[in-house]
Amino acid sequence: MSNLPEYLLDRVFDALREMVWRAWTDPELLSSWYAREETIIHKFDLKPGGLGLNEMRWRDNSDRRKIVFQEVAPHEKLVWHHSSSDSDWNIIANPMMPDWPRVILTIVTLEHMGAKTKVRLTWEPFEATDAEIACFAGAVDNMSGGWESGYVIMDEMFVELQAVNT
Repeated sequence: MSNLPEYLLDRVFDALREMVWRAWTDPELLSSWYAREETIIHKFDLKPGGLGLNEMRWRDNSDRRKIVFQEVAPHEKLVWHHSSSDSDWNIIANPMMPDWPRVILTIVTLEHMGAKTKVRLTWEPFEATDAEIACFAGAVDNMSGGWESGYVIMDEMFVELQAVNT
């Protein structure tokens, strides 16, 4: 455990771990819940060192994100470095929050709970400046809204997927 500020979000889904894993790793499913905006997955190479490139679009705006997978343990754990990027997928400062950490360590763990799955999402600044750490710490209390809205969509998606599979 580090001394860096950390964002934790635990959530239990009414879905088997394999289905929850698929929601995090199938680009088609991921793009349907990942953001409130239209999400386009440009690349998704699910392996250590592999790249995930996605773009969120709304009105005339676009926000690109680059992830570099660090660890992939099927049905159990995903670890990646998460960054804002320019149109050539170079890491840049977040255009809406210049002091936001350029890289965030993201850890997603899935815990089998019978017919349910507990997901723990952890975000932590990675190799961040003091200003980036302070910005992240100041935003921790307000981060759940975006993730929770995606999780609500994920809940609905699981109901639909389970109906198709029965």
